[in-house]
Amino acid sequence: MPENILRLEEVTRNFKRQTETIHAVRGVSLEISKGTFNILCGRSGSGKTTLLNMIAAIDLPTSGKIFFEDREITNMRSAERDEIRRKKIGIIFQNTALIAQMTALENVEFALSVSGIKPGKRRVQAADWLEMMGIKERKNHMPAEMSGGEQARVAIGRALAHEPVLLLADEPTSELDTKTSFRVIDLFRGLVDKNKLTIVMTTHDVNIMDAADHIYTMEDGVIIDGR
Repeated sequence: MPENILRLEEVTRNFKRQTETIHAVRGVSLEISKGTFNILCGRSGSGKTTLLNMIAAIDLPTSGKIFFEDREITNMRSAERDEIRRKKIGIIFQNTALIAQMTALENVEFALSVSGIKPGKRRVQAADWLEMMGIKERKNHMPAEMSGGEQARVAIGRALAHEPVLLLADEPTSELDTKTSFRVIDLFRGLVDKNKLTIVMTTHDVNIMDAADHIYTMEDGVIIDGR
């Protein structure tokens, strides 16, 4: 039986908007096996990003439990959750979240330093990942000097450079052209197959879904289909 890296039990997330309660995620239960490529699809506002943020322990559920490597992260101290994120989880944000005052290379290096990678290895490792993303020639450029697609590739390299066991990716190919999108998805597929990386990714792009092992559809905060 495959080993689960993630387990969600009846997870909900509610938000208050003046006098109204928004039920963003409604009782989601899910098991994700180690070394699998999983896609979350659904319309904007269906709860995908909210669910990813809770899996990343950036946000906490209103109710329910989330387990990562058989440890419940929903009852951990904040410092423990931060440590897991730094060492074991890579996150690709939809808006890239690059640091504007740093070059592409420095953005990746900074993420490596936060993960505890020794100074002597950071620059080489960061440069290697930028080259792998086909953006080596932009390593000394600031985010404002790069296109949206180039920024997205830096963000992907940054999320993977410290070799996480879990990658959470929110629309990672939305700013990429078709050719680059397929190249990134091929990279993801290879890391899953060779390194046993686990990926949970949101997307609207039907052309890349064939690469996934499992596809889950969200609607109104609920997973309505999984295969």
